[in-house]
Amino acid sequence: MKAEEVRQLIDSELEERLAAERMRLHDLQMSHAVSPLENTMQIREAKRTIARMLTIRTERARNKEKGLKE
Repeated sequence: MKAEEVRQLIDSELEERLAAERMRLHDLQMSHAVSPLENTMQIREAKRTIARMLTIRTERARNKEKGLKE
C-alpha cells in the first residue's frame, strides 16, 4: 500500500488496516519459520507498509496537537 493510499484513509480505517497488516506480517513470519516462503520480499513489504501507516498516524497526531495549541 502506497503512502498516498494510506493518507486517504480515515483514522478508524487506518487502525483497522494497521491491525490487519500486523496480523499478515505475523502469519508470514510463522509460515516462513515452518517452511521457507517462495517470495521472502513479502515480509519486507509488510514491514514497510506497517511503517508507512505508523508514520502517517504519528503525523496526524502531531498535526492535531499543533491545531489545539495554536
